[in-house]
Amino acid sequence: MANGEIRVGVVGYGTIGKRVADAVRLQPDMELVGVTANSFGYKIAAARHRKKINIFLMSDQDLATFKSAGVEPAGSFDDLLKSIDVVVDCTPKPLGSQHRPIYEQAGVKAIYQGGEKKDVAQISFVSQCKYSESLGKDHIRVVSCNTTGMARTLHAIDKVLGVSHAHGVLIRRGTDSNDHKNGPINAIVPSFEQPSHHGPDVRTILPRLEIFTTAFVVPTTLMHVHDLVLDLRNPGYEIESVAEILRATPRLRVIPKDQKVNSTAEVLDYSKDLEFNRGDMMEICVWERSIGCFKGHGYNRVFIKQAVHQESNVIPETVDAIRAAMGFDLAALEKLPAEFRQAYQAERARFEKSRLYLGKDDKCEEINPSRVVTDYTMGLLKSAPGYY
Repeated sequence: MANGEIRVGVVGYGTIGKRVADAVRLQPDMELVGVTANSFGYKIAAARHRKKINIFLMSDQDLATFKSAGVEPAGSFDDLLKSIDVVVDCTPKPLGSQHRPIYEQAGVKAIYQGGEKKDVAQISFVSQCKYSESLGKDHIRVVSCNTTGMARTLHAIDKVLGVSHAHGVLIRRGTDSNDHKNGPINAIVPSFEQPSHHGPDVRTILPRLEIFTTAFVVPTTLMHVHDLVLDLRNPGYEIESVAEILRATPRLRVIPKDQKVNSTAEVLDYSKDLEFNRGDMMEICVWERSIGCFKGHGYNRVFIKQAVHQESNVIPETVDAIRAAMGFDLAALEKLPAEFRQAYQAERARFEKSRLYLGKDDKCEEINPSRVVTDYTMGLLKSAPGYY
């Protein structure tokens, strides 16, 4: 660390990497040292010319191309690793696992993305579930967008009402919005993996949860949708009490019925009206009108439909994983400007008034200090003035 700031490098500047880089630049205790590039294109041009981000080359093969475009590389991949405390590997699977020995040799901590197998890291990560357990770890895997989305919702419901079993049908987008080469055009593609890999991955975060998932890929690029059916241990709930739990949950937005948001297209249009960066929706969006209950024939069942923006919901998790690796705790929070300490106190007060708070024995993972700082900088903090 230099001047008290965590020095961060991003390897891979695609859909996730560019968003991670932007998020790191917003943090009061982080410095984005630079990002890597394999080849020159519009993303790297914008990164360097518009945002003044340092570019480090994975190889010298296209050095002349970079220079002819007015991009003077700041160094090599090895140079980047020598200059940072934490590397965030945003490359396509399985490159992250292939890079791990390089990171170990360089002596840097590493954050991986959810496309990698769980054994790439010491721990799998969702901030509001496993932050304290991840403190000081050298290798952390931020789980996939779908696993993150289910973990946020299921953790909250399970904590308050107890989930005996969960079943999820995942309706997955065909590809990302900027990709014109992949994905079905006129087909619905079922996953024949039974269960789909998402359920076992959720259990890397919530190991006691019984969950079974299936999946379909459909011809859309906007968002995933999850159709969740939860069997609860506690029969003392109604639709409104479930909605109240979800409204209190960090990084989850319950979209009211009266806002007339009825599709993933409208969810993303809504995010643009909220003026989130790039029009991203980093919160998991639960349609209020989709929350249902059934009690009878031995069932205490809840139904939830939620939308997951695959390009952005893991970004705040990744920022928190960086801090977790560096051991960021309440003592570290005290070193930040007063506005962040005040934000933490306000968020803690909100949390302790909510149904998520279980009393003095609650570990309060949901209000870990990094989550509050990250959400404050990214417009996600529910207790902050102006949050809507």
